[in-house]
Amino acid sequence: MTPEIALTDPDLLTNPFTGYARAREQAPMARLVAPGMPPMWALTRHAEARAMLTDPRFALNPASFQRPDVPAHCLPYLRTMQEMEGAEHARLRRLVTPAFSARRAADFRPRITPLVDALLDTLEEGKETDLLRDFATPLPIDVICELVGVPAEDRPQWRRHGTAVAAGHGKAFAEAIPTILDGAKKAVADHQEGSLIAMLRQAGGDLTDTELVTLVWHLVLAGQTPGNLIANAVETLVEHPDQLAALRADESLMPGAVDELIRWCGPQLLTIPRFATEDVKLAGALVREGEAVTVAIAAVNRDPRAFADPDRFDIRRPPAAAGHLGFAHGPHFCLGAPLARVETEEALTGLLRRFPRLAIAPGGTGRIPDPGTWRLTALQVTVG
Repeated sequence: MTPEIALTDPDLLTNPFTGYARAREQAPMARLVAPGMPPMWALTRHAEARAMLTDPRFALNPASFQRPDVPAHCLPYLRTMQEMEGAEHARLRRLVTPAFSARRAADFRPRITPLVDALLDTLEEGKETDLLRDFATPLPIDVICELVGVPAEDRPQWRRHGTAVAAGHGKAFAEAIPTILDGAKKAVADHQEGSLIAMLRQAGGDLTDTELVTLVWHLVLAGQTPGNLIANAVETLVEHPDQLAALRADESLMPGAVDELIRWCGPQLLTIPRFATEDVKLAGALVREGEAVTVAIAAVNRDPRAFADPDRFDIRRPPAAAGHLGFAHGPHFCLGAPLARVETEEALTGLLRRFPRLAIAPGGTGRIPDPGTWRLTALQVTVG
């Protein structure tokens, strides 16, 4: 029998990992229900999820995305690569992928470190601070500004609007978009030496100005993920003092630790819905043409069929052959995954070096009741 999961269930919102695990051990597919939306299929096991994410019979379409209410002149820039399929997606992906390789991310690391240090310099030792507000949230937009070549004088405005985007959909989110797009147009027109835009121009690809501006918007939208990951990671490490001590003692463990943190407490709980383009038998269930399917990342990343002892957080965990799905899989595997990893590594390394007595204040955390994203409302800490 296919289990049914209510996305508004308070227990699920409080602890999605337990709720999805129960469904996973009942069946490889569940039905997600919520007021005001049609039921949606959710894959709960790793192998089946990976297979669906590479199956061309399941495709993104406009119903996969919520379109914010913005002025008409903004709309041409909001349809990102993430929303495309087939030849259109493949062309853009081919043109921009070299700029987001693991080697490029490693080369960019020395430009991230000063951004981390500058934010840490604002934190006062022995004082309580909201690490989400003062460190984890502003860092991704600072990195994006550095990446695309936003001038220093414009970056405070980008930070303000980046905070609105990080907060999610709503009035402030929609109001931030025209200003971000204006800044993106300026960055594309100026394309400073050493910036991502200059690199893509020099590569000789046939990206249009509209496509480049859209890419910047895509970076701002998707680039908020490391902020939530960094905050989740700090909470997780403090809750596992033996793992935190091991990481402090041996910084070479950081890359593996970040991968384990993505598996354990990555912010995305569900993938973007895909829609069946025909009737498909999937994981023992018949998915009718036009029905939506998602992957319950919170379930598949702790699937005992893919990971040994999956409910144990272990920064020394050997890489699993299957790999976690925190960055999805297949043609829409997260383009910025190498950069997100490096950014998170630098953030956590700098933070743990600077503040050896970092502690979360009593009652200092809270979570947004969001069925799609595992994210904090605050992370009150004492730094020292």
